[in-house]
Order: sequence, then structure tokens, then C-alpha cells
Amino acid sequence: MRYRPEHKLETHRKIVQDAARRVRAEGLTGAAVSAVMKDAGLTHGGFYKHFGSKDDLLLESLREGFREIEDTLAQATEHSQPGEAWKAIVKTYLSLELCEHPERGCPLAALSPDLARAEKRMKPQIVAELVNYKSRMLPFMPGQRTADKERAFFVIFSTMIGAVNIARILPDRAMREKVLAGTRDFLLRSF
Repeated sequence: MRYRPEHKLETHRKIVQDAARRVRAEGLTGAAVSAVMKDAGLTHGGFYKHFGSKDDLLLESLREGFREIEDTLAQATEHSQPGEAWKAIVKTYLSLELCEHPERGCPLAALSPDLARAEKRMKPQIVAELVNYKSRMLPFMPGQRTADKERAFFVIFSTMIGAVNIARILPDRAMREKVLAGTRDFLLRSF
């Protein structure tokens, strides 16, 4: 059976999107090739028609995860007053919805320990994704100078990542919301 020319590209994209969600939900080691391919309705054998290795899939899925959260956060800023966009980012990032659904949230909140332990040859590409993330978020950050915005990015995102990780440990929804709300209030008063 002959497929349309764009079929392979569409299939590849679906595999990457599914893997991006699975990786954020289950960790780098949880996204088994067989499970990712099954989610896409394909066999394990078809994997190598799309990727050279599992690391290639992981890097593409990480890139997709960053793109998804960047789009979500940028969309949250669309109706913000000038200089207030970062507040919309904080409110969205620290929402109970994203906390309880890591597959839709920030790869850093879901995968930081895994990324820190990733193989040395993958580190430059992981760092490149972090730099891209920072670059996309920087225009929304508080501060006048680029250095101020960069400092704000690292302080705000480090705080939010930690809060989400702590909240995800807690078994009670009300406790999770308390951690998220406290962090949200603290950040919104801090800049």
C-alpha cells in the first residue's frame, strides 16, 4: 500500500508527541520504545524507520515537551498588561491542573533528576533545550535589563520547579494546592 508523501512525517510527529507525554509522565527510562510505538499504532520494528536510536527519540520528545509548555505559558500571557506577563506564567505553571498532569507540564519539573543524570553525550543537547526555553520565556520576565530578566527567569523557574516537585510528592490534593498557592503568592509579591 502506498502512503501519501507526508504520511511518514505525520507518523513521526505523532510518535514524538506521544513520547513527549509519556516521558514527562513516566521519566526517561519509562518511555520504552515498544510502548511508544504501540501508542502510535505501530510495531517496535518500525521504530528505526523514524529514529536512529532511543536517545534520538528522547531528545526529540524533550524538545516537543519544551515546545508544548512554552506555547502554554506564552498563551497564558496573551491578555496580560505590559510588564505583567510573568505573573500569568507563574499562575499557569503553578496550577493544580499542570501539577496533577505531568504529561502536560514542564519537562524540568517532571525530569530534572533524570536530565541531570543523562549520559554525558546528551548533555549539550539538553542544555541547548534549556537555553531555548529560557530565550522563549525571557521577554516575559520582570526586569529592565537582560541580566535582570535572566536572573528573574532562573529564580522564578527554579522556585516553581521545586514547588511542583514537592506538591507532586504529597498525597492530598488540598496539601498540593497549599504548596502551589503559597509559592504562587510568594513569587507574585517578590518582583
